[in-house]
Amino acid sequence: MIKRVLISVSNKRGVVDFAQALSARGIEILSTGGTAKTLREAGIPVTEVSDYTGFPEMLDGRLKTLHPKIHGGLLSRRSNPRDMEDIKKFGIGTIDMVVVNLYPFEETISKPNVTFEEAIENIDIGGPTMLRAAAKNFGDVAVVVDPEDYQKIIREMESSKGEVSRETKFNLAKKVFAHTARYDTVISGYLNGINPGKNSLTQG
Repeated sequence: MIKRVLISVSNKRGVVDFAQALSARGIEILSTGGTAKTLREAGIPVTEVSDYTGFPEMLDGRLKTLHPKIHGGLLSRRSNPRDMEDIKKFGIGTIDMVVVNLYPFEETISKPNVTFEEAIENIDIGGPTMLRAAAKNFGDVAVVVDPEDYQKIIREMESSKGEVSRETKFNLAKKVFAHTARYDTVISGYLNGINPGKNSLTQG
């Protein structure tokens, strides 16, 4: 059963309605930065990831979710006694769903006169890491990267007493790996189009 969800999205389309439906089921919501602000303004109870981990966001927002309390909660196999002993020992709770979409790198580099520095800052690190961790552990964690899946997931949870089926989790995981592969391909293509100058990098 879904009891704790982490939501951190750049594209906030549909996320308030989705989070409201989750919260109405008594599900705890963890969130970061702008997403937490958006949900809180909509009256949805939210726990900031920094409060959950006990470690503040830092490096101008570059470091938020890369923490054992997040990734232990995502990667721990519920049927593996050693995993469960480990997270209990270190005070880590399980996270049952991750809702993440990534920094808009492709949209950023499509803007006229975008700088190299702007492009680099829109390479997401924590997002792909959480997506891949959750997708690897799809047997225990539902991972949502596409807002088009929000309503389908809520309908399934409503018809199954809060559960998301293994088949649905597997299909969501496949979508995640396709998404992150494309994301990295776009980044690689952009960087391969850069000509390193003597003192600066400019797009060639």
